[in-house]
Amino acid sequence: MRKYLIIIITSSLSIAADYAGYSGSFLRMGTSARSLAMGSGFTAEIDQGFTAYHNPAGVAFLNKRQLGFSYHALNLDRRLMMSSISTGLPPTAGMGVAWVSSGVDNIQGRSTAGSKTQVLSTSEDAIFISFAQRITPWLALGINVKILSHQLPMNESQLAGKGTGFDIGFIVLPEEKLRFAFMVQDLNTNYQWNTGDVFEGEGRVYKESFPTMYRLGTTFTFRRIYIVGDMGVVANQDDILGMTLRFGGEYHLSENYFIRGGFGNSRFSVGAGLNFTFLNLNDAFFDYAVVIEPHSGSQGIIHVFTYAFNF
Repeated sequence: MRKYLIIIITSSLSIAADYAGYSGSFLRMGTSARSLAMGSGFTAEIDQGFTAYHNPAGVAFLNKRQLGFSYHALNLDRRLMMSSISTGLPPTAGMGVAWVSSGVDNIQGRSTAGSKTQVLSTSEDAIFISFAQRITPWLALGINVKILSHQLPMNESQLAGKGTGFDIGFIVLPEEKLRFAFMVQDLNTNYQWNTGDVFEGEGRVYKESFPTMYRLGTTFTFRRIYIVGDMGVVANQDDILGMTLRFGGEYHLSENYFIRGGFGNSRFSVGAGLNFTFLNLNDAFFDYAVVIEPHSGSQGIIHVFTYAFNF
């Protein structure tokens, strides 16, 4: 068993490069510290504060409003942050809105002669609008509609890409301590670019497609350990780019303290969480994760901080 697990993890590391460089990578880096600490295998998990990101069907099972903020401390002047609010819609539906933003700052611009011009920045943003409906008490379907924007600096001008995309998922709850789920991420998702203004009439209009991910996941409890995981296929139109394996666990130290570990997206991670009282009993969560990027030294460590609040 250990031999097969090592083979699967090694294969996951080797195929990550096949799709990491494709469009929309900022939407595949994860959101909350809790999910990242557990390997990001949250297809079947109803995450605190960021339910719709992992699977839009999860918002149909919310019985309180959720608010979440997450910040990723990245190296190389990169930034990644997100916020989310979601709520149940009695008796059987739910909805949410989220914003994910990433970019790179402090890019030194240069002219065609090589001389320095100005300091530039690039950014990618996505707004999620989510809706889900419970078909039965144990089955829910959901959809994310994503509005996308990508800004590229060009010294005297800005090149902007716009686009839309969709996520579709369902969650099955056959019993209290067991879940199954399926999700299609970045379905028909792309940027549309018009380079005519930048390249003085020599440009063109074209689409830059995101790879689509098909994921199947589960969650279950074994003694005091909560286990999550999913497997998936990454495809770009008719080409299979690779497969993903993500899994992790959460150990309940005491009533309000948790420790976590996992592997996913070719990265190992650990973390911890605290559930505390803000306005009402145990209505707030603070989570931390440290993620080790592959093939990197000390600068390849990502620190993630998340605050989530139920009200």
